[in-house]
Amino acid sequence: MTVALMWEARAADGRGAELLEWTRAQTLDPAPLRRETFTASTDRVLVITWWDAPHDSHDLPELPSPPPELIRRPVHFWRFESLEVS
Repeated sequence: MTVALMWEARAADGRGAELLEWTRAQTLDPAPLRRETFTASTDRVLVITWWDAPHDSHDLPELPSPPPELIRRPVHFWRFESLEVS
């Protein structure tokens, strides 16, 4: 089964580039099957990681929350199970 973990943060005013740099520097051990990083406007960063694991697996590493001065609000986390690929 493939599980996708989504991590989304909104940068504090004027800190979008710093938040993106901080996010890219975070490593996961073990590494996911795939990792993608997205931005929206200048203040949002989204990371999606794919794992070969059960949906309810508790041992998947997740990105931590950034330092409080880099974000406008708490990080949002979501977990999805892949149902099909087309």
